[in-house]
Order: sequence, then C-alpha cells, then structure tokens
Amino acid sequence: MRLAIMQPYFFPYIGYFQLIASVDQFVVYDNIKYTKKGWINRNRMLQNGKDVTFSLPLKKDSDSLDVCQRTLSTEFNREKLLNQFKGAYQQAPYFRQTFPLIENIVQYEDINLFEYLHHSITQICRHLGINTPIRKSSDIAIDHGLKSQDKVIALCEAVGANTYVNAIGGIDLYSKEIFHEKMIDLKFIQSKPFSYPQYGGTFVPWLSIIDVLMFNSIETTYTTILKNFDFIQN
Repeated sequence: MRLAIMQPYFFPYIGYFQLIASVDQFVVYDNIKYTKKGWINRNRMLQNGKDVTFSLPLKKDSDSLDVCQRTLSTEFNREKLLNQFKGAYQQAPYFRQTFPLIENIVQYEDINLFEYLHHSITQICRHLGINTPIRKSSDIAIDHGLKSQDKVIALCEAVGANTYVNAIGGIDLYSKEIFHEKMIDLKFIQSKPFSYPQYGGTFVPWLSIIDVLMFNSIETTYTTILKNFDFIQN
C-alpha cells in the first residue's frame, strides 16, 4: 500500500494533487507547526500576465501553535477574495465550470485553519475525480511527539504502508537505508514540465490548481495533467 503525507495548503499547485492521486492513502498533517513564511495559507494566481499572491488572513496568535490551532481572521472578506479570482479569470475558457468550486471552498464557514484547508483539498479532489482516502494525522495512533522522518515511518507502519511516496523536494530529507530497514520502499514523484494557453501570453508555470482548472477541462486535467509526472527511486 502506497502512502503520502503532506501538510495542508490553500489551493496548492498541481503537484500536490498528482501526489494524492499517485497513492492508495493520503495523510494530511493537522498537528504540525504552522509556518509563517510557507504556503499553508497562500498561493499564486495569474493576473495581467504575471503571478500574484493571494492569501487567507489569520488571527494573530503564537508562532508555536499547530495548524489545527490557528484560526482565520474575523476580518477575512470572502467576497473580496472571490472577486480577485473572478477579476483574474472570468475570461478563462473554463471559468463557468471552475468558479462554483472556488465559491464553495472560499465561502466555507469554518474558521479553523486546518478544517478550512482540509475542506478545500477534499472538494478539489472530488471535483477532479480523485478517490484517494484522506486521513488526518492526529486520527492515527502513533507517538505524535516524533519528528520528521521518524514520524513518517511511524505513520507508515500504523496504516500498513509498504511504500512511502513524497514530492521530489523532500528527497534530501529521508534516508533510503532507514526506510529499507523498516521494509518500506521510498519513492518520489517529479512533475514533468507542461504548459497550456493562458490568454495568449507567456506561460507562467506552477501556479495554484485554480489556474490549471480555469484553462483546462476536468477531463484533460484528470487524464493528462494529473499523470504528468515520473516516479523517482531514491
């Protein structure tokens, strides 16, 4: 059984969903420290031919809190964010197909950061036809005081995974020898470069999944783009 584990992100890029689609079970960290300068609550979209960052405003709180302990700001203006997306993409060929999904996600009323992100990830997977079961890390009985590689191995063992799959960016974080000692195969996925028309301008790669869905049909995204990666053996 192949397992992948990642922290949650807001409208992440296509590689995140390639990873989910490539495994038999996906675990999303809820009891992991929120990183201020990471991509947990922000991402990039196309605006006037350039990449522009959008984000979820958070209530000010301690930097030591986990993602599941953070909340959205009371000043979060959902309509303003939706209007940003609408202004950027209303002329895109698949706007009508995609915008209801974005509305459903942005208008979600839960203010807990993790629950908000978890809902968005599951809704996008459903939209794309990705049926991989998604579990919260805290629901799995392990020692949650473990860190990094040790925690990953514990999660693999707890769910009976014999293969751990990670994004290529994590290739230096794990020891192939230690995984093999635990009888766990270690693999990585590397997205292949690809492009599609974006209003006829110079292609801006690796934007949020929103961009992919605005310019490509669900069928093309599922049958072609989601499978546009290689497995790399460490």
